[in-house]
Amino acid sequence: MDDVESLARIAEEADIVLSERGTGPVYLDGEDVTEAIRSPEVSNASSMMSTVPRVRRAMVKQQRKLGHSTDCVMEGRDIGTVVFPDADLKVFIVASIDERARRRVRDLRKYGEPISLEAVIKEIRERDRRDTTRQDSPLLKADDAVELDTTHLTVGQQVDAVVRLVRERGALRNPARHDAGGGTGDAEESE
Repeated sequence: MDDVESLARIAEEADIVLSERGTGPVYLDGEDVTEAIRSPEVSNASSMMSTVPRVRRAMVKQQRKLGHSTDCVMEGRDIGTVVFPDADLKVFIVASIDERARRRVRDLRKYGEPISLEAVIKEIRERDRRDTTRQDSPLLKADDAVELDTTHLTVGQQVDAVVRLVRERGALRNPARHDAGGGTGDAEESE
């Protein structure tokens, strides 16, 4: 974690492959890392690594490569301000820290990770502080982003809200290529 040169080189050389439509496995250098990237260790490490400018630039390049290869929905803390500042639609998704922590605890427990709500709240606060104060690509709401508060919404309701925005804004370049069906009102939530 302290060898910035090696981290930058790894980020620059990484071969990241997402499955079609982004609903299946994520591969890193040919290895399925779908579950590993959701672990608390990787989540914390990715936030810390995002403060390293060369790593950040390499990841932005990777994200742009993935995003320019197809129409897509992409999430991240600087997608609308740095990675795709000209995106057809930018949605700045927020939720209360307590709700984000509750969702994260539930997700971690699915993977057998015993963790307290208080510990997760502390981690989220620290990550938010780190991401909003970093020099390179800080977490900011884009001026033209639509803010969506998901505190009291299920995942299905969140999807429905975003699909509604896409349709209202005409953000699909080729709607015939997409299954733009919404979610269900009782789907599980995620952070």
